[in-house]
Amino acid sequence: MRLTLRVWRQAGPEESGAYVEYHVPDAEPEMSLLELLDSLNDRLVDDGVDPVAFDSDCREGICGACGVTVDGRPHGPAENTPSCHQRLDAYSDGDTLRIEPMRAAVFPVIRDLVVDRSALDGIAEAGAHVSLPAGTAPDADLTAQGHDDAETALDLAACIGCGACVAACPNGSANLFLGAKLGHLALMPVASRERGSRAREMVRAADQEFGSCSLYGECSRVCPAGIPLRAIGMVNRERLRAVFRRS
Repeated sequence: MRLTLRVWRQAGPEESGAYVEYHVPDAEPEMSLLELLDSLNDRLVDDGVDPVAFDSDCREGICGACGVTVDGRPHGPAENTPSCHQRLDAYSDGDTLRIEPMRAAVFPVIRDLVVDRSALDGIAEAGAHVSLPAGTAPDADLTAQGHDDAETALDLAACIGCGACVAACPNGSANLFLGAKLGHLALMPVASRERGSRAREMVRAADQEFGSCSLYGECSRVCPAGIPLRAIGMVNRERLRAVFRRS
């Protein structure tokens, strides 16, 4: 399968970037998007050209590092699928793919397809932790938690922090990410002790860096972890709760 790739190349954060066109004559439908980039880079290295810089780590849809934008859609054409699991069977011989970084004002380009997503880390650092006194660990079954709450918390904890929700949002909102973190920790018996202060600090951090949510809904469709749109409602719920309660 012959594919034409229009890949964003940018030498550094302060440099201007542009699309560069490459031809891959031997792509296979079962290849992933990252394997396509690997194949391209092998060819570029053989030709003495700098390879395309992109992030990847686990390639199992767990780490969230690999995210790129394909034809204007974060991660690629398949909904709720990370870049490392996007397969080329969605394309036909002779197709052209436009591959670029995750586009958001808070994600500056470091090089080529690599962006700085530390703004998301800032939200987590503001409150996505639990303060516990040091000492002997309690028995595992000492603190009870209902089955439904545990299942919901696990679903929300599946967020891998890839930033696709921010890149897909016209406003650059991180409310799907924020709601997943707040909702997950609010349902955990020990973590819920700091629920109010956590909400205040994490919402403040998000408001400083990211845009507001207007319920566009594209964030949930591109999320590789399938975080439901209702997680956004948890942001306002926790925000309002923190106004009236101190903990």
